[in-house]
Amino acid sequence: MDINLPEVLAEVTAAFERYEAALGANDTAVLDELFWDSPHTLRYGAGENLYGITAIRAFRNARPAPGAREILRTAITSYGRDFATANVEFRRPGVDRTGRQSQTWLRTPEGWRVVAAHVSWMS
Repeated sequence: MDINLPEVLAEVTAAFERYEAALGANDTAVLDELFWDSPHTLRYGAGENLYGITAIRAFRNARPAPGAREILRTAITSYGRDFATANVEFRRPGVDRTGRQSQTWLRTPEGWRVVAAHVSWMS
């Protein structure tokens, strides 16, 4: 298996950076676009378990903008041409904990999409 093919890694990194910009701007249209439009998509948050794109969209549209965050470390790895993971450690202003975010990305006919995500906080 080819790990981190330069062109694939560049594509996934661009999709991840687009997601990160949309998250900071609370651009729910782009966030919704970048999650796979499927009942199989899931997102485990710090306080919620969301199964399916409908639940993820409803959560996003109901919550206030999360605001800016400082990315401490990013690890993006592609596996072959159609699968990748993106993991970050982050901090939010005024919060004395480190957050973690994991995303599983899949190449779909529409482009790279998050098929599973998990956000949590360290003590």
